[in-house]
Amino acid sequence: MTDSGTVRDGSTQPALGTSELRERIEAFVRTRVFPAESVLDTGGRDAGAALTELRAEARAAGLWALPLPADLGGGGLTFREYAALAEAEGASDHGPAALGSAPLLDVTMLNRHGSARVREEYLERLVAGELRACYAMTEPDVPGTDPLLTGTRAEARPDGGWRVSGRKWFTSGAAGAGLVTVMARTAGAAGDREGLSLLLVPAGSPGFRVVRRLPVLGAADQYEIELDRVPVPADHLLGAGGDALDIAGERLALGRTLRCLRWLGQAQRAFDLMCERATTRRGSRGPLAGRQLVQQHVFDALLALRTTRPLVHEAVALIAAGGDARTEVGLAKVAAARMLQQVADSAIQVHGAAGLGPDTALPALFRVGRAARILDGPDELHITSVARRVLRGYGRGHGAGGSLTTGP
Repeated sequence: MTDSGTVRDGSTQPALGTSELRERIEAFVRTRVFPAESVLDTGGRDAGAALTELRAEARAAGLWALPLPADLGGGGLTFREYAALAEAEGASDHGPAALGSAPLLDVTMLNRHGSARVREEYLERLVAGELRACYAMTEPDVPGTDPLLTGTRAEARPDGGWRVSGRKWFTSGAAGAGLVTVMARTAGAAGDREGLSLLLVPAGSPGFRVVRRLPVLGAADQYEIELDRVPVPADHLLGAGGDALDIAGERLALGRTLRCLRWLGQAQRAFDLMCERATTRRGSRGPLAGRQLVQQHVFDALLALRTTRPLVHEAVALIAAGGDARTEVGLAKVAAARMLQQVADSAIQVHGAAGLGPDTALPALFRVGRAARILDGPDELHITSVARRVLRGYGRGHGAGGSLTTGP
């Protein structure tokens, strides 16, 4: 633990050297990634050049792709081991891309559910950073919380392949991606649980188009895409077909927990900025740190950080053990998103007008926190699903301890 509030969750026992590795990641993100954020945020050629340089430096420093499989060129850390480092990487939204861990979800999904051709053709290139992938599930005018209403369809071709038609939006990183995993209906009608599949679509295929960029509160890397009878090879169907919801469930549990870990890192960054401002900014009556309302902001932010970390690491432990982590992930996701928004907001308040301008990371951190309460499932979805699960457990006669600590 440090005086600034950094706490290492006791449920995770870092492997030998993890503390040193974490310190090196923290230093790399602070000294190399933070100064490049203004360029990386703009996108385009300059951002690409800056990211390429950062990736080369990460490789040279032995920090590249740490949670990805060693046989594919990654660092080979387990999810439990990587969780002790993910906060440090995620202190910047660009940290995972700069350090090569960004493809973790796609590599994990394709490794488990991709065909032999998909694994052979794409995995090593994804780990090396030569190829980018993205995930397209949400659609305009379709509730993102109800994938059963997916309108995108995949029609079977005589050769066993597919033709995919539909429109997706809020697809992170679609511009520049070489592969897009698309949820589409291969059988049945809207509302049916069966018949939804995931297809891996090469972005260069005829009929695939990035329609527009979708700024989130003025920024971010979200896009709308269109598929007009896009041909997809038969062996680019993930899983056996019709099991999109199960595969997506795996991906979302891991992805939401990763986001929570990274949000903790960003909240810690906002907290540190707030404390530095409070102790260095002086008025006619002394430093801001001497004012009770500023102390209230510091206390409330520290309390939010300290109470959220154990929830996130509880979800990490269950996922790493292969358990049912739906309740824990839902709790962690809501808590971490709210916490990041709260801590960033307090830091802005202590900075005053300076917290709204371009000279600190606080506007970006607040934007991430506010968007976090909607992306990857809004608060309301997680609240209702967790509550229903807990209440069903009581209805089956579970006691309070079992229902609330391990999930019913």
